[in-house]
Amino acid sequence: MKFLENESDKIEIVDGEVEVPAIIDQLAQQLPTDNPFYVMDIGDIVRKHQQWIEKMPRVVPHYAVKCNDTDLVCATLAALGASFDCASKGEIAKILSLGVAPERIIFANPMKPASHVRYAASNAVKTMTYDSDTELHKIKQYCPDAKLVIRIRCEAEKAQCPLGKKFGCDPVEEAPRLIKIARSLGLEVIGVSFHVGSGCADFPIYYKAISYARDLFDYAAQLGYSFSLLDIGGGFPGDTGTSIDEVAMIVNAALDTFFPDKAVRVISEPGRYYVSSAFTLVTNVQSKRVCLNARTGTIDRMMYYLNDGVYASFNSILYDHQVPRPKLIGGQAGKQYKSTLWGPTCDALDQLIETIALPELQIDDWVVFENMGAYTIPVASPFNGFELPKVYCYISRKHWEMLETLFPLQNECSLIAASRLPASYEPVACA
Repeated sequence: MKFLENESDKIEIVDGEVEVPAIIDQLAQQLPTDNPFYVMDIGDIVRKHQQWIEKMPRVVPHYAVKCNDTDLVCATLAALGASFDCASKGEIAKILSLGVAPERIIFANPMKPASHVRYAASNAVKTMTYDSDTELHKIKQYCPDAKLVIRIRCEAEKAQCPLGKKFGCDPVEEAPRLIKIARSLGLEVIGVSFHVGSGCADFPIYYKAISYARDLFDYAAQLGYSFSLLDIGGGFPGDTGTSIDEVAMIVNAALDTFFPDKAVRVISEPGRYYVSSAFTLVTNVQSKRVCLNARTGTIDRMMYYLNDGVYASFNSILYDHQVPRPKLIGGQAGKQYKSTLWGPTCDALDQLIETIALPELQIDDWVVFENMGAYTIPVASPFNGFELPKVYCYISRKHWEMLETLFPLQNECSLIAASRLPASYEPVACA
């Protein structure tokens, strides 16, 4: 595999650090105001990976592809040596196309279409999760040599996206029965997985879940199994200003207590951790409405209509319970008004923020949203005919050279050094 062999002519290499605010200022002057755009800092993903390795050295990250399946994200993580959590035939095909070995993929969807199980089996992706007897019989039929991981339910009280209603079996009442059924079917179960919920804010739950896993390892041994895999799922924070220090301390302590044997392989399924802060969305005010008080004639509220909304990047409001926080880059000042931010479509559901205090904005003013890399791009649609944002990708030279060393680039790749851009240069989007 060549790292980014199809993308390298669309990445700007920066001498020094990637300064996202300065890049946004430059792009805002160069690009038309019709369409929103993203700025992607590839180095942010590299730094996150380095932090993970330092803080949870026993835990091998399997990136949750569903969070942001941009080719450049997946290729970067593949080059860094991360593994992958895939939930479908399409995601498996995408990761295999990067040259990733099938052993570095876990098919972590407990309820899989039969055709997807057949596809995984035919491509040697054998590690997969289950949480029901129905799934066991399906796997027995289509992938009898699967390496199975039973998914238990141990959910955080505070999480952006709880998952326990849909996935996971009770670790005390259901899991032993399902391990027994797998044994009776002659299937190989190799370990336990759990997911405390996406965007977890209740980190001690990891300790509890790992203790449940220990009990099931011991139970399975009584049936003749020798479990060797523990999957601690996702839920790790990734926004600017957050840290995995606390959760790492809890996870490491739980592993030392319940799994001191280093022969047990420990993996995880981080998604937003890797990509949330790597993407910054830049939108533009396309229309404006001033709402006056009928009695006094004073301004009651300002309404601004941006060129991105809940049917595109801000679908994360609906699906990921995100609370967007706008930043202004035009130096606007003066009196602040109650303001509402809308998306561009003809649907009244397309509301980004109901009420926020802002100085008066004008048509073509830019409005920036940070931490927009998680659960945004993969779910966006061009509803009402509005174009989706393009992605402008940047990387520092030191990070580029590091990735190039891991997976050498083709000689014919055309690279752009941002420090030597001509004044007339027009940026090229990578997605």
